[in-house]
Amino acid sequence: MQETHAPLKSGWYLLGPAFVAAIAYVDPGNVAANVSSGAQFGFLLLWVIVIANVMAGLVQYLSAKLGLVTGRSLPEAIGAQLRRRARLAYWAQAEVVAMATDVAEVIGGAIALRILFRLPLLAGGLITGAVSLLLLSISDQRGQQLFERVITGLLVVIAIGFTASFFVATPPPDAVIGGLVPHFRGKESVLLAAAILGATVMPHAVYLHSGLARDRHGHPEPGPRRRRLLQITRVDVGLAMLVAGAVNAAMLLVAALNMRGRGHTGSIESAYTAVRDTVNPTIAVFFAIGLLVSGLASASVGAYAGAMIMQGLLYRSIPMLVRRLVTLTPALVILALGANPTRTLVLSQVVLSFGIPFAVLPLVRLTSDRALMGGDVNHRITTAIGWVVGVMISVLNAALIYLTASGSA
Repeated sequence: MQETHAPLKSGWYLLGPAFVAAIAYVDPGNVAANVSSGAQFGFLLLWVIVIANVMAGLVQYLSAKLGLVTGRSLPEAIGAQLRRRARLAYWAQAEVVAMATDVAEVIGGAIALRILFRLPLLAGGLITGAVSLLLLSISDQRGQQLFERVITGLLVVIAIGFTASFFVATPPPDAVIGGLVPHFRGKESVLLAAAILGATVMPHAVYLHSGLARDRHGHPEPGPRRRRLLQITRVDVGLAMLVAGAVNAAMLLVAALNMRGRGHTGSIESAYTAVRDTVNPTIAVFFAIGLLVSGLASASVGAYAGAMIMQGLLYRSIPMLVRRLVTLTPALVILALGANPTRTLVLSQVVLSFGIPFAVLPLVRLTSDRALMGGDVNHRITTAIGWVVGVMISVLNAALIYLTASGSA
């Protein structure tokens, strides 16, 4: 490829793919898990957010590295090693995960539109789906770099929306420090910790990042250029996860500061009401706008990932409108049936939990395969840490599924 030998531009210009993937880490599912945690347990589970984002950073870097080194997205690399029936079964579970992702994003956008404009949830869901399709058209018509800039801009809006209240009221430093010490307080806190983790490490973001890095930077040959791109990728992932982690922490801190012990439920709408009543209405509007942009941006990124998964595992490209309607339909049906939106958001994270081992564990195995990765194979320590993280994430998400099921029984 000719572009492989072109001189690299400045480091800042090369940033971007990780910020698109990071949108998955600040989606409405995260809002629901973090707000519930802060409302019920105050600052107790802040440490879970920190650990979850560190784990996610490693996973996202390995995904991007796979795309750069092999020239394949993670779905393509997995599909190449599976027979047809296994590949179709693998795609089926990934498609269910994509639908669960859409449920969270669309319902989050619908809740925000109901807060801001008193729209019915179904109407809000339709608008969220339509706007996300419009955002996707930017990528199709204007290219990935403009899409990255738009999504990164939306990430900035999300960050402002969820941190604005700290300009008015800040949490006590000693309570924040106490929340960084790992501990639990009963079964419900374990459930919420698993929910935070399940909402943080998202399967579709793991699949997506490999393709984003490959499409943005190409497939450079071994040598200085590849080493430079991998170095830039580490910076990209580090900065993106720092922003995502700060936003997630802000969600929990806002709920802990304004909802804990005040009789509010752990719903997103209660969080808006609490901020409006205890801080001021303008800051509450910022919070709602952050939620709305979170739903819109993450819905478009989720659909982008779904298209990449389908192409990598089915070896065919489906028109974006058709693909969008397929994954959007379950979310709209749920809204039409009048299901509890916040409860549905939490349950969608349980469905997502099923897909995490199928994304993370193959990623660690592929990036530790010297025949595939050559000189850029994982260091033994990286591989060991990757397996520990992959297994830990899988076990904790299995615990989330069990605790949710036993709690509903």
